[in-house]
Amino acid sequence: MSTIRVNGEDRDLSAATVFDLLMAEDVDPQGRFVAVAINGVVVPRGRWEREPVKDGDEIEIVTPAPGG
Repeated sequence: MSTIRVNGEDRDLSAATVFDLLMAEDVDPQGRFVAVAINGVVVPRGRWEREPVKDGDEIEIVTPAPGG
């Protein structure tokens, strides 16, 4: 089984792309102020649908916090 780390938590890899991962995490890929970094490198929004997620990746998903 492959594992990735999302926002500091280990997860079983079930997503092929950043877009798939956002959907699995209930994050609207079209939402404003959403950012994604893989292994410390920001992934431009235009590449989310084709950017692969691989075993061992460390991924940060940043979204606005309510009441922020």
